[in-house]
Amino acid sequence: MKKSIYVVLGMLMIVSLAACGKKEDNAADGGSNDSNTIIVGTEAGFAPYEYMDGDTVVGVDMDIAQAIADAMGKELVIKNMDFDGALLAVQNGKIDFVAAGVSVDEERKKYVDFSEEYVDSTEVIVVNKENPMVSSAADLKDKVIGVQQGNIADIWCSKEENVKAKEVKRYTKFVQAAEDLANGKIDCIVMDELPAVELVTANDKLVILEGEENIVFQDQYAIALKKGNTELQEQINEVIKDLKENGKIDEFIANHATQK
Repeated sequence: MKKSIYVVLGMLMIVSLAACGKKEDNAADGGSNDSNTIIVGTEAGFAPYEYMDGDTVVGVDMDIAQAIADAMGKELVIKNMDFDGALLAVQNGKIDFVAAGVSVDEERKKYVDFSEEYVDSTEVIVVNKENPMVSSAADLKDKVIGVQQGNIADIWCSKEENVKAKEVKRYTKFVQAAEDLANGKIDCIVMDELPAVELVTANDKLVILEGEENIVFQDQYAIALKKGNTELQEQINEVIKDLKENGKIDEFIANHATQK
């Protein structure tokens, strides 16, 4: 009898430890196991869409994310990570959605679903002010082009039918690309216009090539979600539709585009 009691107690301890281990694993995943929270992934080096204000991630996309959380009656949890890492995390269900200036792209649609587009994006060229190695969008051939790893400029510049670059140099942060451009280590940066304005404002050694002839391409931003998450997609679409109709997204942009 005594032996049987020890066996039963041992089995209970194993079950209890296993249950505790499972709880810790879920917490480590960072997924939305808590029904009262919703998790957004972003990369806070893309002002005015997402950037750091002290220890807080703020920006246009974070305002949109907060509106989504408010509409759903949930607490917003922001996870700041590399851009590629955010897209991978939403694919794997580690986070609920990505708001990080994510361009809608046919290749990406194979791996994630998108909300309705909420802003148009214009991709421009940033060059060294004193020694510009690129004079126009037609002058990108055989140049060393800096891009953010995994974003739409990276995808576009990596296709030879678009441009036959000497090298496409990938960075996790635009500030790293800006430093290399200022020091002559790359020839230019291809990036979204609004973040480019913020970048050159913060670094007087850089300048944007002006004029419609220097627009590299145009695209649209949307929220990225795990494929098949149609319920969340519909909820987000309703919020974005309301924000656009009420002029709130334009207001968010105006609020953050002046930040330096």
